[in-house]
Amino acid sequence: MAAVVQLEAIQKTYNSGEVPVHAVRGVSLSIQRGEFVALMGASGSGKSTLMNMLGCLDHPTSGRYLLDGIDASALDRNALADIRNQKLGFVFQGFNLLSRTTALENVELPMLYGGRHLTAREMRERALHSLEIVGLAERSDHFPNQLSGGQQQRVAIARALVNRPEVLLADEPTGNLDSKTSVEVMGVFQKLNDQGITIIMVTHELDIAQYCKRNLILRDGRLVSDVQVKDRLISATELAKLKTAEADARLTGN
Repeated sequence: MAAVVQLEAIQKTYNSGEVPVHAVRGVSLSIQRGEFVALMGASGSGKSTLMNMLGCLDHPTSGRYLLDGIDASALDRNALADIRNQKLGFVFQGFNLLSRTTALENVELPMLYGGRHLTAREMRERALHSLEIVGLAERSDHFPNQLSGGQQQRVAIARALVNRPEVLLADEPTGNLDSKTSVEVMGVFQKLNDQGITIIMVTHELDIAQYCKRNLILRDGRLVSDVQVKDRLISATELAKLKTAEADARLTGN
């Protein structure tokens, strides 16, 4: 299977003074379709710079970045904007919802800039479907101040999904949430990943990284560790689904 993300000797150097800053130093890696990857590292490790390049928000100084087979490192600003809208979904630590628009209207926003010429009815249907996926369809007419922090993050996830991206990029998505709500949101991500969505998540929290399937660790701009998560944490919702599936299998003899 072809990798949905392929980095080849990616480097990023900032010349903001007399001494150049080597933020990312020769990172090469592949991420297959359907993976759930945590990108980790201390402050200054280069993870945010690498995430910006994965999100087509910044160009590498050298190296090649293939996104779904397209050489994103060679594209101009307009082409990168199209790639971001069509192939990537973004979830941030801050929910970035418009306060005077409903959950449904917030989710519809990316479609207004997608160039897909959808009708108002089509946009509404797709936005409602995205809210259904994250379990918030019944709150589609609520404003952000009527929603909890976890619910607002679910709206943000629905917004990221509405253009049906190839890759979902999440930058510290649980950073503004309490522990219980963080686990609930990770359950949403696990559900999406089980449906085949590729997820790359920046986090500095070891327990949150344990909900992912693969952990990448950066240090001083270099990839120093790339491991599969052995003792993976499963959210209560997904654990209940697994137990139900096992019970059904026993009843049917499969």
